[in-house]
Amino acid sequence: MGRFQHLRHLPPSQLSQPRELCMAVSPLRSSVNLSRMVRLAGCSGIRDVHYCGGGKVDPNIARDAVDYVNVEFRRSLPPVLKKLKDAGFRLVGLEQTSNSCCIYDYRFQRRTALVIGSEREGLSQPALDLLDDVIEIPVYGLPASYNVVTATTMAVYEYCRQFPQG
Repeated sequence: MGRFQHLRHLPPSQLSQPRELCMAVSPLRSSVNLSRMVRLAGCSGIRDVHYCGGGKVDPNIARDAVDYVNVEFRRSLPPVLKKLKDAGFRLVGLEQTSNSCCIYDYRFQRRTALVIGSEREGLSQPALDLLDDVIEIPVYGLPASYNVVTATTMAVYEYCRQFPQG
């Protein structure tokens, strides 16, 4: 028998406390991207996704996360960000901007709202104006930016790496 045995669908790892990360997402062009973000949230122990835009979550893509993640649909991102800030969340945008911090150097606060822009336009200036911090992920080739779900996955992974138990 080999040194490694293929195991699939192990029970989820238990967190010692609830994850205090949520996602606030600008309107996306694709319900597939929204569904993938909901699946990412479910796998990462994120309970809340605040989505500003039309579309719906496809349960064939999001899988079991549709039963675990609360997706709140809203019309506009700035009011959601104000509400999250009032609730004590640090608003961290994922965007390429002036004065953004490289994700490798950024220390998340436990109570964080990760703010995600749309695929083509990114975050609007009114949303940027409400943020506490902006992080970016270095790109080493072309195209000059990652897919929105890929970038979100990288940022969520880094948060979870910093807070592995919740």
